[in-house]
Amino acid sequence: MPPITLALILLNVLVYALSVFTGPDIVRTFGLWPPGTNGVFHYWQLVTYSFLHGSLLHLVFNMIAIAMFGSELERRWSDLRYLLTYLLSVVVAAMTQIAVSGYFTQAGGPVIGASGGVFGLLLAYALYFPNRIVTFIFLPFIRIPARTFVLGYGAIELFLGVTGTAAGVAHFAHLGGLFGGWLGVQYFRGRGVFGARR
Repeated sequence: MPPITLALILLNVLVYALSVFTGPDIVRTFGLWPPGTNGVFHYWQLVTYSFLHGSLLHLVFNMIAIAMFGSELERRWSDLRYLLTYLLSVVVAAMTQIAVSGYFTQAGGPVIGASGGVFGLLLAYALYFPNRIVTFIFLPFIRIPARTFVLGYGAIELFLGVTGTAAGVAHFAHLGGLFGGWLGVQYFRGRGVFGARR
């Protein structure tokens, strides 16, 4: 497994183990608290929330996704490019969730989880390996091209977010992660957000 991918997974596992002993205190400090929630927002939460997970299952699914999609991208890119794209996805996901939950919908509790970074990696994977077949661990008979999988997943997240379905899931953070992944790809391709960079 490439070094940055392995480091991300180990760090997430280590923080989860730490959270088992500290309980909710670690979430109060390092979880992402949008406006209108009971916690206090700090700028470091734009990154630190992504290393916290609410359950072992939550952690396992996110780490499997980082291993599956992140490993391929890291082998293709440089370590720095990969890490910066992942962190950009995490930050854009957090900012999107704050904007939407804080000002347009009823804010709930803190946001935690690596899903924003995962969705950024998904978007980048679909752009670089659009025809690569994605299979599911528990449904191996389902085989979907990466581009179709990400477009479909994004559409589902948008529908669930707008309709308020599946409460307790930060759907707009997922969408922000997709956008962050796209921004990272565009930047490193030399295109920027609005066109080619000089």
